[in-house]
Amino acid sequence: MSISKTRQKLIDVARQLFAKKGIANTTMNDIAEASGKGRRTLYTYFKSKDDVYYAVIECELERLSDKLDEVAMKKIPPHEKIIELIYTHLSMIKETVMRNGNLRAEFFRNIWMVERVRKNFDEDEIELFRNVYREAKDNGDFDIDSVELVADITHYCIKGLEVPFIYGRLGHGLTEETSRPLVAKVVYGALGNKLHKPYAETKEEP
Repeated sequence: MSISKTRQKLIDVARQLFAKKGIANTTMNDIAEASGKGRRTLYTYFKSKDDVYYAVIECELERLSDKLDEVAMKKIPPHEKIIELIYTHLSMIKETVMRNGNLRAEFFRNIWMVERVRKNFDEDEIELFRNVYREAKDNGDFDIDSVELVADITHYCIKGLEVPFIYGRLGHGLTEETSRPLVAKVVYGALGNKLHKPYAETKEEP
C-alpha cells in the first residue's frame, strides 16, 4: 500500500472512531488496531491524536473544497453561480457535521483547532468568489467597486450562517427550493443588481 493510501486509511478509520466514540474516548491504540496497522506505522504519519484530528478535519474540508471547485467550473451565468456556491457551502458543511456523530460537537467545541485547519480552505473559497465577482462585474451584472472586499464579506457572511443553517434556524418552514429566490434577492440587492430578471425567472428559462 502506498504512503498516501496508508495515511488516508488511518484518517478514515480515525474519523469513524471519533464519530462513534468521540475524540476524548478514542486512543492512538484504538486507531492503530482498527486500521490493522501497528502503532509504529501510525506514529510514522502522526505525532499525536491532535495531529490525527487535524488531518481528519482537513480531509473533510477538502471534500467541500472539491465540491465548490465543481460549481465554479459549471457553465452557468456568474450571478447564478454565486447562489450555487453559497448553498453548496452550507449544504456540504451541514452534511459533513451531521454525518460525523460524536465528532460534530468538536467542530464547535474545539473552534480554534478547526479555524487553524480552515485557513487554507477559507483563502481558496474567497479566491473562488473573487473570480466569479470579477466575471459578474465584467458582464455588467453587478455594480461592484471592490471585488476583493465583496468576496471577503460574502465568505464571512456564509461562515456566520453555518451553525444556524446546520440546526435549521434559517427561514423556518422554508425548503431550499423556496428559499433560494429570497436569498438571491438579498444577495443581488446588496450587489447592486443590474439584471433584468430575478433569480427565479432566470432559472425557468430552458
